Amino acid sequence: MKLKKSTHLAWNILIHSKLRSWLTIIGIVIGIASVVSIVSISLGAQQQVQNQLGNIGANVLTVTPGFSKAFGSSGFVGGGGGFRVITRNGGPGEGSSSSSTTQKNLTINDINTIKGVSNVEYVMGEISNRETVSYLTKSATLDITGVDTSTWSEVTTETLSSGRFLSSGDSNAVVIGQNVATSTFSNIPLNSKITVDGKTFTVVGILSNGNGIYVPIDQARNMFDVGGTDYQSISVKISNVKEANATVTAITQRLMLERGEIQASQQDFSILNPSELQSTIEQTTGMLALFLGAIAAISLIVGAIGIANTMFTSVLEKTREIGIMKAIGAKNKDILMIFLINAGMIGFVGGIGGVVLGAIGSGFIGSLASGAATGGGGFGRLFGSTALTPALLIGALLFSIIIGMIAGAIPAYRASKLKPVDALRYE
Repeated sequence: MKLKKSTHLAWNILIHSKLRSWLTIIGIVIGIASVVSIVSISLGAQQQVQNQLGNIGANVLTVTPGFSKAFGSSGFVGGGGGFRVITRNGGPGEGSSSSSTTQKNLTINDINTIKGVSNVEYVMGEISNRETVSYLTKSATLDITGVDTSTWSEVTTETLSSGRFLSSGDSNAVVIGQNVATSTFSNIPLNSKITVDGKTFTVVGILSNGNGIYVPIDQARNMFDVGGTDYQSISVKISNVKEANATVTAITQRLMLERGEIQASQQDFSILNPSELQSTIEQTTGMLALFLGAIAAISLIVGAIGIANTMFTSVLEKTREIGIMKAIGAKNKDILMIFLINAGMIGFVGGIGGVVLGAIGSGFIGSLASGAATGGGGFGRLFGSTALTPALLIGALLFSIIIGMIAGAIPAYRASKLKPVDALRYE
């Protein structure tokens, strides 16, 4: 019997099946939809993490004052759409953990020490504060960051939407974030004049995103009334990301020696390593996806049992028809093929419905998570995006077909082994 004929007969069996067959298909639809939704949300979360870490820059380490016992030398927490270093100087994360020693500020000596470490390409100190910013008739309190104009363009992971970065020789110039230009003040074009803490600056660049303003560090020191050569953080750009962990170790050792800290318990600074952070979070999201996928797979197992039950019943109902087909020349392999194709069709129809329902479901869950993110939820931002890739959709459909054929294998085999005389006498 030709494959085309077997497929036609299998399709007729499916079309004329009773309600239990379509209930079985619904079970497969729910199982596949669950898997598609969970996997797409997990993939979207992983992409969101990668995008956030891309904004930090895997090749840029950040040194901050204060050492966190709870989180180690790479202390960080998530939330607010990004990651922030945990210190104990009244900055983000205060109160989340304790510091092992009395904190000392970062200084120009620390920068010079870090510059002597191999694999270090650029080093830049920063200071920041919140100040009143005015444009035309509107004012707002925003984050102001003072940067070294000679190295900022080499170290920063920010991208420009227009204009340029700050460079050596700039004094009364600023670069502003996209949200400052378009949302906070409606529309600030390049070369506009804005007032920061009563001083006038020219906008020379607008970043692709962000809510802050960058100014030359000397201007920032005058603005914040902070003298000397202390820094709130130091950004370190490295040449080879693969050697990031070794570089962190080398910097730690050099800084402890330079700061007169002999024991590890005396360490009073933290180093954020984005590449290590990325690996940790990817492992966590991967485990979460595996766990949720395993839960969703239970419904697929139930659906497979339903297919097997439906196929056994179908074989019993079609016993006389099987006897007739064998009597007129159908072979065992022909009967086997018909019922295997029928089981695969059940999986295929269920897979199509599951893929469609899963795509709709993942979009709905993503929109709910995005709504939660609007209220400030960190997990909402993480799970607010989905990733429906062709590989996921095709893979889910093929998996559904394979599940159907595996579940129908034993009933199909039993049907093929029926003897024509016994099948014809069956009532």
